[in-house]
Amino acid sequence: MRKLYFLVPGTTKKFGGGGLWAELKILQLAQQICSAEIVTYRQREESSLFLEDLLKNEHLNDCIFVVSWGFDVPKLIKKLKPLPIIYHAHSAGYGFDLPSNIPIIAVSRNTMGYWGQKSPNSLIYYLPNQIDPGFTNFNQPRDIDVLVQTRKSSQYLLEQLIPALQQHFQVKVLDGYVEDLVGLFNRTKIYLYDSAEYWVVNGVTEGFGLPPLEALVCGCQVFSSVNSALADYLDPSFNCYKIAGYALEFDLNRIMSVLNSSEKFQLSESFFEQYRAENILKRLEVILTEVNYFFDHEQKYQTQIAGLSLWRIQQRWSQKTLQKIGKKLSFKK
Repeated sequence: MRKLYFLVPGTTKKFGGGGLWAELKILQLAQQICSAEIVTYRQREESSLFLEDLLKNEHLNDCIFVVSWGFDVPKLIKKLKPLPIIYHAHSAGYGFDLPSNIPIIAVSRNTMGYWGQKSPNSLIYYLPNQIDPGFTNFNQPRDIDVLVQTRKSSQYLLEQLIPALQQHFQVKVLDGYVEDLVGLFNRTKIYLYDSAEYWVVNGVTEGFGLPPLEALVCGCQVFSSVNSALADYLDPSFNCYKIAGYALEFDLNRIMSVLNSSEKFQLSESFFEQYRAENILKRLEVILTEVNYFFDHEQKYQTQIAGLSLWRIQQRWSQKTLQKIGKKLSFKK
């Protein structure tokens, strides 16, 4: 297989977040299948290759560059053209288009559907993010009633629901990095997550939404929004509860009911299997095999399928409109 170069702006704390952690995890899995390395392109780092230096190499057609940083993707594609490229798609809605010779690996079905509509002639694959093996239910007593992280939380959650809950329950609010999130989830009865407002304001979508999934595997009851990728795995009233349900009082009553219930909550491990490293590795191997085959033979394919350009969309719309008018005129005769 071709060597993979995973492009990230940098790997230090200022670039930290879900996107970077996801790339580092998929890199580790890819290294079990083929040769793979991290390449930075904004910040030089002693432990990583730097893109400008790497591009001086004349023998790069036998490798594949993996781009993922949404806002940087268009300029990276321009810089790398015509080398083989994969887009590892997290959030959707950045607004750029992709040429059909760039395969897309989507971390959620929501993002896969977005690109399936926007780039119908591209190779598109589904590869979910990984739950770290450390996340599991310790089956121990839980002393925190409600847990919430301020990052990505809605104004309603922080300014109305949390203050109301704090009058009756033990509520822990996190506003920074947590060293032992597994331990914290195992001490928690209910985890609150409400990111819909955050992503609407930022103009893109929830790429995967790992925290609610990690909370579920640790045995927490989850009250969450179900926007974008969260809808991949959250199923209100069956494995979670939809937060911000019409009125503050309604939310309070449902949360109180769960906290006062003696029923033990735990989803089957089979529910989480597709997000464990073993199964993701199997999917990744199949995907990389097909992508390598595509790049090995790309130059032989001459009859490219016409894309959905703005001009072609307008042309098809005009044709359809004229056909409707013709049918109406024929009917009147």
